Amino acid sequence: MAAVRALRPPFTVTIAVWKALFLREALSRLAQDRIAWALLIVEPLFHVSLLMWVFVSGFRQKAIAGADVGVFIMVGILGFFLVRNMMNRAMEAINASEALFAFRQVMPVDTVLVRAVLEGVLVLVLFLVMFTGGALLEYPVYPADLLGALRALGALWLAGLGLGLVLSVVGNLVEEFARLVRLLFTPLYFFSAVIFPLAILPPAIRDILLLNPIVHGLESLRVAFMPGYQVSPGIDLSYLLTFSVVLIFLGLALHIQYRSRLMTA
Repeated sequence: MAAVRALRPPFTVTIAVWKALFLREALSRLAQDRIAWALLIVEPLFHVSLLMWVFVSGFRQKAIAGADVGVFIMVGILGFFLVRNMMNRAMEAINASEALFAFRQVMPVDTVLVRAVLEGVLVLVLFLVMFTGGALLEYPVYPADLLGALRALGALWLAGLGLGLVLSVVGNLVEEFARLVRLLFTPLYFFSAVIFPLAILPPAIRDILLLNPIVHGLESLRVAFMPGYQVSPGIDLSYLLTFSVVLIFLGLALHIQYRSRLMTA
């Protein structure tokens, strides 16, 4: 009589599911066509190149708020793209993986978490590629405070994860809400101090923009890279961290509450 196969612990099963989903998502994201890798780099490179041309050639500025204009733009755009890409990909994760829910080991939240990790890795690769290019062009791209830069990037990643967890549920249950969120993220590009320093704004406008948690992450990231950067008073990375943790717990609670509906939506 054949020996009964021992059941694997739940944690082992979860890790196996995450690993399989990660490989599936990575192949789908990077090997879907011959220029998939190029497309990942082209969009942020286009934003950075266009804005640098505007500031350097149009405004005749090589420094902004005490910081190199090229590094200022690269840090702001890549930090914002980290949050935006994670949110967008997470909202699509459940619909893109609905066939996998036939396997009882795969839950909707697994697909969101795996996509968040993958997007974080891809944006980190973008950071390395673009900052290596900046170093070859003799831009001061080395962070003055490496731990501070990692803390700010971690906080932005958590914010993207929290938004992804919440919106992946709400966006699937209410399709119109997902469309509205994507529309709102376009003006959020300008309200997150991506292309201008917060310190140059009048206090009344600055106080309003400080309500946006992403601003705190981007400004903290710039300070870590450029110690001479004139940071606005009121920047507090713990505000972004608190916002992120609350969203993560809310998103996990929503996934538990609506798991059945998400799997059959």
